[in-house]
Parts: sequence; C-alpha cells; structure tokens
Amino acid sequence: MGVKADKLRQMADVQQRIEEDEEELREITETTKQWVDKQPIRSNEDIAKDYSQEFGMNLSDARKSLFTTANKYEIQGNDIPSVIKEMKLYKRTLKGDRKYEFSKAIDNLIEGYSHHLTKMVDDIHWLRKYKKPFRNMTFKEHDLIKLSKVTKEESKREFIDTLCKYWECSINNRDMGFNPKSAQLSKEMTKAKKQFGQLLKKTLISASPKEEIRKAILKSVCDNPGISSREIHDSLPRNLYNRSSPQIISKLAKNYNITNVDGAYYKFNDDIKKNIWAYTAAFIDSDGYITMDKSHNPRVGLVATGERGKAFMLEMHKSIGFGRLHLDQKSPQDTKLINRLNFYAADDVKKLLTNCKPHFRMKGPNADVLLELIKIKKNDKKKDWYKDRKGELFKLMKYHNHRDTYNFDWNAWDIDIENINKLEENNKMGIQ
Repeated sequence: MGVKADKLRQMADVQQRIEEDEEELREITETTKQWVDKQPIRSNEDIAKDYSQEFGMNLSDARKSLFTTANKYEIQGNDIPSVIKEMKLYKRTLKGDRKYEFSKAIDNLIEGYSHHLTKMVDDIHWLRKYKKPFRNMTFKEHDLIKLSKVTKEESKREFIDTLCKYWECSINNRDMGFNPKSAQLSKEMTKAKKQFGQLLKKTLISASPKEEIRKAILKSVCDNPGISSREIHDSLPRNLYNRSSPQIISKLAKNYNITNVDGAYYKFNDDIKKNIWAYTAAFIDSDGYITMDKSHNPRVGLVATGERGKAFMLEMHKSIGFGRLHLDQKSPQDTKLINRLNFYAADDVKKLLTNCKPHFRMKGPNADVLLELIKIKKNDKKKDWYKDRKGELFKLMKYHNHRDTYNFDWNAWDIDIENINKLEENNKMGIQ
C-alpha cells in the first residue's frame, strides 16, 4: 500500500508539472500573439528580427515561434470536401438508424473541418485582424495555405487593401435599403471580391517533393494507361527518382485514388472529369445501351472488355458516383472478360440521362423514352391511360434500338412501323 501511495503521489506531481507547463505555454503563446498583433504590416523577416531582439532569442527560434505553415487536412490522401461528398453518396444507400448515425458522423466531420479552417485563418498573423471581411471572400483550404506562405510586405498590403475596400463598402451599405448608392456599393464589393480572387491566383507556392511526385505519378498514369509503378519510377526526373521507389509510388497511387488492376495503373484525365457527363454520353452512344425490360423497368449500361475495360469501368464508377459494377463476367464466345457498369434505380437513371441528354448524338430518343417512363411510373399510375402508354413506350424503345437492324421482325412485337410517329406524339411529359 505504501508503494502504491508513493506512485500515486509521483503521478500527481507529474500531472501538476504538465499542467504548469501547459499554462506557461499558453501564456507564451498569448504574449507572442499580442506582440505580433501590435506590429505594423511588414515582411516576416523584419518581424522575426524585432521579435528575436525583444525576447532575446536567435532568429531561427523567433521564426518558429511566430510563423507556422498551414497544412492540408487529408484522410488517406483525399481532401475533406471529397471525403464528405463520398460519404453523402454512401448515405443514400442506408436506411433507418444507420442513416441517422452516419449523418451525425458527416456533421461532425464538417464541424471539425470548419474549426480547422478557422484555426488556419487565426494562425496567419497579418490576416486575423481582417477575419470579418475575409469570411465573405470565396476561398478554399488551398488558398489559406497560399496565404500562410505570403511573407513579403508588398503582397500582404495588396490583400489587406482589397479586404479593407470590401469592408468599408459593406459597412456603408448596411441598413441602407435599395437605391442607386446601394447598388454602386454592391458593385464595388463584387469588384473587391474579384480582385481578391485574382491576387490569390497570382500567388504561387513551391510544391513539396511529395506533391511533385504526386503530380508526376498522375501525369504518367494519364498519359500512359496501364503503366506499372516501376515504369513510373523509372520515368521520374533524377531528383524525384532518388526520393522515391516503386513501393512508395504504389502507396501514393492508392492514396490518390488511382485505379490499380493487377499492378497496372489507370486514371481519368482531369479534362475528362471536368465534363464527365459529355464523356459518359459519348460512351453510351458507342459502347453502351439504354433500354427497358419486359416488366417495363429502366435499364442503362456501359460495357467494356479486358483488363483495361475493367479499369475503365472502375474509373467511371468513381467519377459518376453511383451505379452497380459487374466485373470479370464470361463472354458468350469465351474470349475477353466483360465488365459492366449498370444503372437500375429510377432515380439513378433519371439523374444520369438528364445530365447526359444534351450530349447524346445517337441515343437521345432512347433517353427521352426512359425519362417519360420514369415520370409516369412515379406520378401517373392511377391515370386510365397509364397502362396503354407504358406499352407504347416499350414499343418505342424497341423501335429506337432496332430501327437500323436489317429485316427486324416488327410484327413479332406488334409494332406498326408506318405509324410510329403517333406513339411519339402521344408524349405525356407535359401532363401534371
């Protein structure tokens, strides 16, 4: 019991010292913050020199005490907005208590990310005085990282002047109501926001070696689909080659969401992702299908064969964000394996076709048929014409899918090819 009492007293002493150290650190941090806030807008180097003289420390320690470099908040190589987007997509597949709990997890992540951004602003010593107008600017985490690396007095003054212009107009415009002067002030505020965005674009920051390797990996994979980690490593510049290995590249590729199929890497080019719906529409036009089954259920699918086709389907699934994958299926001819990305749910089909419709060149009429089918199945089931129109849509889909087929037996499907226009004219999309 005596030994135990001694250990407890030792633990209490350690805990007290820790608390005293933490309190001392808080006081030092607050003193430093108050000192910096009193300084005029100057370069980081000038501020660090004055701080080192004021508190009797060397210049390197002064820089460490005063300035911190903002870091990107990532989860397994993915930024938080991307993670939140993926979580929201996954939440759609859940129901009941699991969906409620998952929603709370998303809210907690959003709240944590918000605190992270607020702290990033507070850590930029020359910006925290202007937090109020800054919050009205359009910015991302990457922009805060840029701002944390602004060290020159001239650059700081450019940003602050723009924030002050916005702030002044905002104060003058408060409770003014709508009138010509208010409109002019709003215009000046918009101009200031635009100028702030232009300054951010002009602010360049040097990339870390890890970021340079990441960019090199992405470029190699986009330019050479199917490339291996060893081939990527061999293609790197000498300075990056010496800092990495095939194993490191393999790990980074996984973190950056690059598709790996048996050691071969694939990734969509960013230009494709900028207009994924146009690309998807072109793929459906050439190697996809839009149809309905005998039970009048909508069906849309993309098909590709082989290992490259498998990687392509995986990339399409990640980029679109929904659909069901069917990989490595045997072909009837027992040749290359078939890989499919299918869309069965009415909401998924509607979203897909609505976004792709402006870009279709061949299968636009098929999309119109399915969109009408989804509409009437949702809203018009009790209408007396519903059953007949559903049958007409089935015939229309059959017509659009086989009108170029030589000697197709239309009579087998009870389709009057001469009067097919009447079925199209009976469109129910406009009925409320």
